[in-house]
Amino acid sequence: MSAFEALLAEERRVIDAALDRLLPSAEAWPERLHEAMRYAVFGGGKRVRPILVRLACRAAGGDADAVLEAACALELVHTYSLIHDDLPALDNDTLRRGRPTVHVAFDEALAILVGDALLTEAFAVLGRYPEGRAFAPRRAEACRLLAEAIGSRGMVGGQVEDLEATGAAPDRVRLDRVHRAKTGALIGAATGLGALYAGVTASQGASFAAFGSRLGLLFQVADDILDVTGSAASLGKSPGKDASAGKLTYPAVFGLAESRARLAELADALAHEARALEGGEGPLGAMVGYVARRDR
Repeated sequence: MSAFEALLAEERRVIDAALDRLLPSAEAWPERLHEAMRYAVFGGGKRVRPILVRLACRAAGGDADAVLEAACALELVHTYSLIHDDLPALDNDTLRRGRPTVHVAFDEALAILVGDALLTEAFAVLGRYPEGRAFAPRRAEACRLLAEAIGSRGMVGGQVEDLEATGAAPDRVRLDRVHRAKTGALIGAATGLGALYAGVTASQGASFAAFGSRLGLLFQVADDILDVTGSAASLGKSPGKDASAGKLTYPAVFGLAESRARLAELADALAHEARALEGGEGPLGAMVGYVARRDR
């Protein structure tokens, strides 16, 4: 195990412990809702978004431990988005992280409500943490920043256009717009929030957010390639669904070989950006390599 892999493993352990503390017990009323929320959150996620909040905060000179709970809010938002993405009305997927999706394991109505509850819980966490009067202005700004990232002009807007583009002719401009909104906006919010909590200037925060947005694009390009090349066992979800559904993806627009070349080119550019943000080699740069080379 490399030093960065060990760091990721430790980060996941810390984040999972915080998520366990923040979420209601499965025995708390209403029990079935809380059981399903925990089923969704503790399904083996990579925790890339909360880890990025902490890495960006540290890179910007802040205290990563102070933003632990706030970082978890992004995982709650991400999980909600996956639950709703998997619903029959959207991607109609039955497998997520190697397990039945929430609407299959429970039922469709509850899956919708689980997503609603996780999104709402995320803003409750973001409005409370980091605690203390000194962080109050940053808590308010964090709520605004995240809401804009996942709203109609961000993640949700990207999901809408992703549906509208299904079956349409390949379109490079539309593909870039969908990916930057659907995936890049939330990951950009992660690095932007980390920098915000560290107390950087507005221009510095914008640089961190822009890096995260492009890292999100890298993540989605890799995801598109894996949908073509991966297996259900390695991915933990159904492969080949994008192509069979006529989704707008990088392989659909550029072909597999050029998609891989574009992935490598974007990863190289992001590695240079990470070095500028961190002042040399660091975990943000290592995260670029991890995202580009991931197999699930």
